[in-house]
Amino acid sequence: MNMAFVSQAACTLPCGHRLQSARVFSRPVAKRSGRVSCARVSAAVSTATASRLDAVEQAPADPILGVSEAFKADTSPDKLNLGVGAYRTEDLKPYVLDVVKKAEKRMIEAEENKEYLPIEGLADFRKATLQLLLGSGHPAVKENRIACVQSLSGTGSLRVGADFIAKFLKGTKVYLSNPTWGNHKNIFTDAGVEWKWYRYFDPETVGLDFEGMCSDIEAAPEGSIIVLHGCAHNPTGIDPTQEQWGQIADICKSRNLLPFFDVAYQGFASGSLDDDAFAPRFFVDQGLEVMVSQSYSKNLGLYGERVGALSFVLSDEGAAKRVLSQLKRIARAIYSNPPVHGARIVAEVVGNEDMFTEWKQEMEGMAGRIKTVRKVLRDHLEKINPDKDWSFITSQIGMFSFTGLTPPQVENMTNKHHVYMTKDGRISLAGLNKAKSEYLAKAIDDSVRNC
Repeated sequence: MNMAFVSQAACTLPCGHRLQSARVFSRPVAKRSGRVSCARVSAAVSTATASRLDAVEQAPADPILGVSEAFKADTSPDKLNLGVGAYRTEDLKPYVLDVVKKAEKRMIEAEENKEYLPIEGLADFRKATLQLLLGSGHPAVKENRIACVQSLSGTGSLRVGADFIAKFLKGTKVYLSNPTWGNHKNIFTDAGVEWKWYRYFDPETVGLDFEGMCSDIEAAPEGSIIVLHGCAHNPTGIDPTQEQWGQIADICKSRNLLPFFDVAYQGFASGSLDDDAFAPRFFVDQGLEVMVSQSYSKNLGLYGERVGALSFVLSDEGAAKRVLSQLKRIARAIYSNPPVHGARIVAEVVGNEDMFTEWKQEMEGMAGRIKTVRKVLRDHLEKINPDKDWSFITSQIGMFSFTGLTPPQVENMTNKHHVYMTKDGRISLAGLNKAKSEYLAKAIDDSVRNC
């Protein structure tokens, strides 16, 4: 019996098996009791051609999440993971806030359902989000001048914003601080939005290059979008002063620039929700329209819940309604509607006065532990190497310290001392404790001196 199998076509053998073939075979196949031998036919096509996706290149490991994968594979008892920005206790264990546990208990007792949310998200969550962003009773809220959608934490919010820019602000360039959070580049690039750098970090002072920053922003084409870190700049931990924020706002106003605030660490920089919201609140109060991405991964520890929001604070209600309609259309095509569990936690915590007070206390505790670790690390470094200026360790704020370590020095930190960090020299002090601070100080000193 002759059988032909044609490329990319499936056939059913008499034995009932399905066969997908990628090559053409024409050869005699023996009959056995009136049935075709499935084993012999399968052997005949075992040399099928390669996948049509063979040309797809292997993507590089994520520069942040890949650090955690390498850390897990390391068997050294001294290993230390300072790569991912996730808060750890003094025992270096993940931390679920007490107020989150209380909120979840209330939700269980209320027998909440798991129905779909509206595309724009949970109404009580959106109300709470705007309260945290602008404060209670802000005129922009009362006048319905804000288009706000719940989204998938900070990353999802930024991506919805990037897609909006690509669709409705075609040709507008986005400016990112140099350096910035690594995923900013991916988000805008994949949305088809052109981006450029503006100066931010001064390696000589390990501080803010404010003059360079202002010069680059002022030179941006009129109408450009400037991505600004609302507080606790990632990766440097260096923020403008309030006076400097005023100068940046003046430039944005004079050049008709659209600020896009990434607010991922509200409450983590200073321990105060209000103090950390100074920049976006100031810009709005100066009459500027702004875009804002917010995340609850850090300040409420809701890393895996993926809860955040994207808001446009605009000059009139009509524009806000139209923008909201388009944000919903974009979100519908990406993820349809956002998850409900984390949003309910936020709404419970912010909407209950006692729980809100407890949350602020817990945030102060987390921020305070990081500040303590900064001081202990600096003390060890100054004791080991008093000739070098280590003041940047405590002048920087938030989860991260931008050490200024070079790629070869970072490699030494990992290969010799089992300290895992991103290649740009950023370390997450949220993953350090007092007990490990001396070990880290010695590793840094060794890398600085010998690499």
